[in-house]
Amino acid sequence: MADNRTKEGGAIVQVVVDDGGVEKDSSESEITKIHLMRDFVETRDPSSKEDDLMLRRFLRFRDLDIEKASTMFLKYLKWRHSFVPNGSISQQEILNELAHDKVFAQGHDKSGRPIAIFCGAKHFQNKNGLEEFKRFVVYAFDKLCASMPPGQEKFFVIGDLKGWKYSNCDVRGYICALNILQDYYPERLGKCLIVHAPYMFMKVWKLIYPVLDDKTKKKIIFVENKKLKSTLMEDIDENQLAEIHGGPLPLVPIQHI
Repeated sequence: MADNRTKEGGAIVQVVVDDGGVEKDSSESEITKIHLMRDFVETRDPSSKEDDLMLRRFLRFRDLDIEKASTMFLKYLKWRHSFVPNGSISQQEILNELAHDKVFAQGHDKSGRPIAIFCGAKHFQNKNGLEEFKRFVVYAFDKLCASMPPGQEKFFVIGDLKGWKYSNCDVRGYICALNILQDYYPERLGKCLIVHAPYMFMKVWKLIYPVLDDKTKKKIIFVENKKLKSTLMEDIDENQLAEIHGGPLPLVPIQHI
Protein backbone atom coordinates (compact mmCIF):
# COMPACT_ATOMS: atom_id res chain seq x y z
CA MET A 1 0.00 0.00 0.00
CA ALA A 2 1.72 3.16 -1.16
CA ASP A 3 1.29 6.51 0.57
CA ASN A 4 0.94 8.70 -2.53
CA ARG A 5 -0.87 12.04 -2.62
CA THR A 6 -2.33 14.15 -5.38
CA LYS A 7 -3.78 17.64 -5.58
CA GLU A 8 -7.53 18.03 -5.95
CA GLY A 9 -9.07 21.48 -5.96
CA GLY A 10 -5.90 22.91 -4.45
CA ALA A 11 -5.90 20.45 -1.55
CA ILE A 12 -3.52 17.58 -0.95
CA VAL A 13 -5.52 14.35 -1.00
CA GLN A 14 -4.16 11.00 0.08
CA VAL A 15 -4.49 8.22 -2.50
CA VAL A 16 -3.92 4.65 -1.35
CA VAL A 17 -2.27 2.56 -4.06
CA ASP A 18 -1.66 -1.15 -3.65
CA ASP A 19 1.79 -1.71 -5.12
CA GLY A 20 3.15 -4.14 -2.55
CA GLY A 21 5.57 -1.47 -1.37
CA VAL A 22 5.44 -2.39 2.28
CA GLU A 23 6.29 -6.01 1.56
CA LYS A 24 9.29 -5.16 -0.62
CA ASP A 25 11.46 -3.77 2.16
CA SER A 26 9.84 -4.96 5.38
CA SER A 27 10.93 -7.89 7.50
CA GLU A 28 8.43 -10.62 8.34
CA SER A 29 8.38 -9.30 11.90
CA GLU A 30 7.52 -5.81 10.67
CA ILE A 31 4.70 -7.07 8.46
CA THR A 32 3.25 -9.09 11.35
CA LYS A 33 3.44 -6.08 13.67
CA ILE A 34 1.86 -3.80 11.06
CA HIS A 35 -1.17 -6.11 10.95
CA LEU A 36 -1.34 -6.29 14.75
CA MET A 37 -1.02 -2.52 14.99
CA ARG A 38 -3.82 -2.04 12.46
CA ASP A 39 -6.12 -4.29 14.49
CA PHE A 40 -5.19 -2.40 17.68
CA VAL A 41 -5.76 1.02 16.12
CA GLU A 42 -9.01 0.19 14.34
CA THR A 43 -10.61 -1.14 17.54
CA ARG A 44 -10.01 2.29 19.08
CA ASP A 45 -10.68 4.38 15.98
CA PRO A 46 -12.76 2.49 13.40
CA SER A 47 -12.49 5.46 11.02
CA SER A 48 -8.74 4.91 10.67
CA LYS A 49 -7.98 3.78 7.11
CA GLU A 50 -4.33 4.81 6.82
CA ASP A 51 -2.06 2.64 4.68
CA ASP A 52 0.55 0.14 5.83
CA LEU A 53 3.49 2.37 4.96
CA MET A 54 2.28 5.02 7.37
CA LEU A 55 1.80 2.47 10.14
CA ARG A 56 5.29 1.15 9.48
CA ARG A 57 6.81 4.63 9.89
CA PHE A 58 5.24 4.96 13.32
CA LEU A 59 6.35 1.45 14.24
CA ARG A 60 9.93 2.09 13.18
CA PHE A 61 10.06 5.37 15.04
CA ARG A 62 9.01 3.49 18.19
CA ASP A 63 11.43 0.60 17.59
CA LEU A 64 8.63 -1.78 16.56
CA ASP A 65 6.87 -1.45 19.92
CA ILE A 66 3.22 -1.95 18.91
CA GLU A 67 1.72 -0.30 21.99
CA LYS A 68 3.93 2.80 21.83
CA ALA A 69 3.53 3.13 18.06
CA SER A 70 -0.25 2.72 18.29
CA THR A 71 -0.52 5.32 21.05
CA MET A 72 1.57 7.72 18.98
CA PHE A 73 -0.50 7.02 15.86
CA LEU A 74 -3.83 7.56 17.63
CA LYS A 75 -2.49 10.85 18.97
CA TYR A 76 -1.57 11.77 15.40
CA LEU A 77 -5.08 10.99 14.11
CA LYS A 78 -6.69 13.11 16.82
CA TRP A 79 -4.30 15.99 16.09
CA ARG A 80 -4.78 15.76 12.32
CA HIS A 81 -8.57 15.79 12.58
CA SER A 82 -8.55 18.86 14.82
CA PHE A 83 -5.63 20.84 13.37
CA VAL A 84 -6.25 20.09 9.68
CA PRO A 85 -10.03 19.54 9.60
CA ASN A 86 -10.28 20.26 5.87
CA GLY A 87 -7.54 17.79 4.97
CA SER A 88 -4.99 20.45 4.02
CA ILE A 89 -3.71 23.88 5.03
CA SER A 90 -4.67 26.58 2.54
CA GLN A 91 -2.35 29.41 1.55
CA GLN A 92 -4.91 31.88 2.89
CA GLU A 93 -4.27 30.51 6.39
CA ILE A 94 -0.52 31.25 6.25
CA LEU A 95 -0.15 34.42 4.20
CA ASN A 96 2.18 36.13 6.67
CA GLU A 97 4.53 33.16 6.80
CA LEU A 98 4.55 32.68 3.02
CA ALA A 99 5.39 36.36 2.53
CA HIS A 100 8.85 35.80 4.02
CA ASP A 101 9.85 33.31 1.28
CA LYS A 102 11.92 31.23 3.67
CA VAL A 103 11.29 27.63 2.59
CA PHE A 104 12.13 26.46 -0.93
CA ALA A 105 12.11 23.28 -2.99
CA GLN A 106 15.24 22.21 -4.85
CA GLY A 107 15.00 18.98 -6.81
CA HIS A 108 15.86 15.55 -5.38
CA ASP A 109 18.86 13.87 -3.82
CA LYS A 110 20.51 10.70 -5.14
CA SER A 111 17.94 8.56 -3.33
CA GLY A 112 15.02 10.43 -4.86
CA ARG A 113 14.18 12.33 -1.69
CA PRO A 114 12.73 15.81 -2.35
CA ILE A 115 14.99 18.56 -1.03
CA ALA A 116 13.81 21.57 0.94
CA ILE A 117 15.93 24.58 1.84
CA PHE A 118 15.10 26.62 4.92
CA CYS A 119 16.68 30.08 4.90
CA GLY A 120 17.04 30.95 8.55
CA ALA A 121 17.81 34.62 7.94
CA LYS A 122 14.33 35.05 6.45
CA HIS A 123 12.49 33.70 9.47
CA PHE A 124 11.23 36.00 12.20
CA GLN A 125 9.17 35.26 15.26
CA ASN A 126 5.48 35.73 14.51
CA LYS A 127 4.20 38.54 16.74
CA ASN A 128 0.73 37.01 16.79
CA GLY A 129 1.89 33.74 18.35
CA LEU A 130 2.75 30.29 17.04
CA GLU A 131 -0.52 29.16 15.47
CA GLU A 132 0.12 30.48 11.96
CA PHE A 133 3.70 29.22 12.07
CA LYS A 134 2.45 25.76 13.09
CA ARG A 135 0.10 25.76 10.12
CA PHE A 136 2.97 26.84 7.87
CA VAL A 137 5.16 23.97 9.11
CA VAL A 138 2.39 21.45 8.42
CA TYR A 139 1.78 23.01 5.01
CA ALA A 140 5.48 22.69 4.12
CA PHE A 141 5.76 19.10 5.33
CA ASP A 142 2.61 18.11 3.45
CA LYS A 143 3.90 19.72 0.25
CA LEU A 144 7.17 17.82 0.55
CA CYS A 145 5.40 14.53 1.17
CA ALA A 146 3.12 15.15 -1.80
CA SER A 147 6.15 15.72 -4.06
CA MET A 148 7.77 12.38 -3.25
CA PRO A 149 8.20 9.94 -6.15
CA PRO A 150 6.60 6.49 -5.81
CA GLY A 151 8.45 4.32 -3.32
CA GLN A 152 10.01 7.24 -1.46
CA GLU A 153 8.96 8.12 2.09
CA LYS A 154 11.55 10.66 3.24
CA PHE A 155 12.65 14.20 2.47
CA PHE A 156 16.02 15.93 2.71
CA VAL A 157 16.39 19.32 4.40
CA ILE A 158 19.13 21.93 4.14
CA GLY A 159 18.95 24.52 6.89
CA ASP A 160 20.93 27.46 5.51
CA LEU A 161 21.74 29.98 8.24
CA LYS A 162 23.77 32.39 6.14
CA GLY A 163 23.05 35.88 7.44
CA TRP A 164 21.27 34.57 10.55
CA LYS A 165 21.22 37.06 13.43
CA TYR A 166 19.67 37.20 16.87
CA SER A 167 16.71 39.04 15.29
CA ASN A 168 15.98 35.75 13.50
CA CYS A 169 16.14 33.74 16.72
CA ASP A 170 12.91 31.93 17.53
CA VAL A 171 13.60 29.11 19.97
CA ARG A 172 9.91 28.43 20.60
CA GLY A 173 9.27 28.29 16.87
CA TYR A 174 12.22 25.99 16.19
CA ILE A 175 11.16 23.61 18.97
CA CYS A 176 7.55 23.72 17.77
CA ALA A 177 8.58 22.74 14.22
CA LEU A 178 10.77 19.90 15.47
CA ASN A 179 8.02 18.59 17.73
CA ILE A 180 5.59 18.54 14.80
CA LEU A 181 8.18 16.66 12.75
CA GLN A 182 8.82 14.08 15.45
CA ASP A 183 5.28 13.62 16.74
CA TYR A 184 3.30 13.71 13.51
CA TYR A 185 5.77 13.01 10.66
CA PRO A 186 7.91 10.19 12.08
CA GLU A 187 10.48 8.68 9.73
CA ARG A 188 9.82 11.38 7.14
CA LEU A 189 13.13 13.19 7.69
CA GLY A 190 15.95 11.42 5.85
CA LYS A 191 18.71 13.89 6.65
CA CYS A 192 19.10 17.52 7.66
CA LEU A 193 22.26 19.46 6.91
CA ILE A 194 22.80 22.73 8.79
CA VAL A 195 25.06 25.01 6.74
CA HIS A 196 26.58 28.45 7.29
CA ALA A 197 25.76 28.27 11.00
CA PRO A 198 27.22 31.29 12.84
CA TYR A 199 28.90 30.77 16.18
CA MET A 200 26.12 32.55 18.08
CA PHE A 201 23.55 30.06 16.73
CA MET A 202 25.29 27.29 18.66
CA LYS A 203 24.12 28.90 21.92
CA VAL A 204 20.57 28.61 20.62
CA TRP A 205 21.19 25.03 19.51
CA LYS A 206 22.02 24.06 23.10
CA LEU A 207 18.47 24.99 24.03
CA ILE A 208 16.96 23.04 21.14
CA TYR A 209 19.05 19.86 21.26
CA PRO A 210 17.52 18.35 24.44
CA VAL A 211 14.02 18.16 22.88
CA LEU A 212 15.23 16.00 19.99
CA ASP A 213 14.57 12.28 19.88
CA ASP A 214 17.74 10.19 19.49
CA LYS A 215 16.65 9.14 15.99
CA THR A 216 16.29 12.78 14.96
CA LYS A 217 19.60 13.80 16.51
CA LYS A 218 21.43 11.30 14.31
CA LYS A 219 19.95 12.83 11.15
CA ILE A 220 21.00 16.45 11.82
CA ILE A 221 24.55 17.31 10.71
CA PHE A 222 26.38 20.62 10.92
CA VAL A 223 28.58 21.24 7.88
CA GLU A 224 31.79 23.25 7.87
CA ASN A 225 31.86 26.06 5.29
CA LYS A 226 35.03 24.72 3.66
CA LYS A 227 33.39 21.31 3.18
CA LEU A 228 30.00 22.59 2.07
CA LYS A 229 29.89 21.56 -1.58
CA SER A 230 31.73 18.28 -1.11
CA THR A 231 29.35 17.33 1.72
CA LEU A 232 26.29 18.27 -0.31
CA MET A 233 27.53 16.23 -3.26
CA GLU A 234 27.80 13.10 -1.13
CA ASP A 235 23.99 13.00 -1.28
CA ILE A 236 23.07 15.32 -4.15
CA ASP A 237 24.15 15.32 -7.79
CA GLU A 238 25.58 18.65 -8.92
CA ASN A 239 22.74 19.19 -11.38
CA GLN A 240 20.32 19.05 -8.43
CA LEU A 241 22.10 21.66 -6.32
CA ALA A 242 20.59 25.10 -5.82
CA GLU A 243 22.29 28.16 -7.28
CA ILE A 244 23.08 29.41 -3.78
CA HIS A 245 25.09 26.22 -3.21
CA GLY A 246 26.97 26.21 -6.51
CA GLY A 247 24.45 24.36 -8.65
CA PRO A 248 22.15 25.29 -11.55
CA LEU A 249 18.73 25.18 -9.89
CA PRO A 250 16.90 28.38 -8.92
CA LEU A 251 15.11 28.34 -5.60
CA VAL A 252 11.40 27.60 -5.91
CA PRO A 253 9.17 28.78 -3.03
CA ILE A 254 7.48 25.81 -1.37
CA GLN A 255 4.02 27.09 -2.34
CA HIS A 256 4.92 26.85 -6.03
CA ILE A 257 5.68 23.13 -6.18
